[in-house]
Amino acid sequence: MQQFIISGTFKAGHSWEHFTKTITSQNESNAREKVYSLIGSEHGLKRNLIKLESIIKE
Repeated sequence: MQQFIISGTFKAGHSWEHFTKTITSQNESNAREKVYSLIGSEHGLKRNLIKLESIIKE
């Protein structure tokens, strides 16, 4: 398993909030899907309101 640091922004009301998550996953694609799932469920957002800016493999 690899670790990925993923940062981006999500829509919070009328503004965009910055986030950084560290995800353990088999590959980058699965890590990306996990972040969409986590942010979406925590804040009740759809994927089009979440923008991933960088993915760094540790």
